[in-house]
Amino acid sequence: MSEKKELQQRIQRIGGLVEEIESIADPSVRASTKELVQLLMEFHGAGLDRALEITADSGDVGLRIIDKLGRDPLVSSLLVLYGLHPDDVETRVRRAVEHVLPKLQRSGGELEVLVIDNDAVRLRLSLTGNSCGSTTATLKAMVEEAIYEAAPDIGSIVVEGLDGKPAGGFVSLDKLLAGNAVPAGTNSSRERTSTQVATVS
Repeated sequence: MSEKKELQQRIQRIGGLVEEIESIADPSVRASTKELVQLLMEFHGAGLDRALEITADSGDVGLRIIDKLGRDPLVSSLLVLYGLHPDDVETRVRRAVEHVLPKLQRSGGELEVLVIDNDAVRLRLSLTGNSCGSTTATLKAMVEEAIYEAAPDIGSIVVEGLDGKPAGGFVSLDKLLAGNAVPAGTNSSRERTSTQVATVS
């Protein structure tokens, strides 16, 4: 099994286990379990945020390291989960489109970005006369996979020019727990880190 596939399965398994918390019959046990997960997230989030802050304080070298961490599939997913990714959703989506576009074009497809926000990404996929039905499904899956890998935190992807049905989005652990808590100590340094990284690119 590939590392990428294994990572996806682990993320799905985590999401499934968190959803199972809601089915715990005992209210006190359910509440304690949710609190445990939230406290662990806050602890890990605060540690990651501090690590990024220390790295950013190293100057240009540190900022390049943060940028590289943001491009690594495993680390990127972790940073997105905790709201610490150095790049915003639009930057990550556009980078994914640029990456997948040559492969799409070789298979007879053209892709246009229509709208990008945190709730949805809307694209238009057009096909040449040489494309067939199976190619349509393949190209759509290729686009969705590339975008979700780069920005798993978007709500949905709508690919116009095909069936127009949105793909399901990523749900963070805190959303699954119906909590709005942000990992402790993340906001101020996350904003500093994002601003600093933007000056390097």
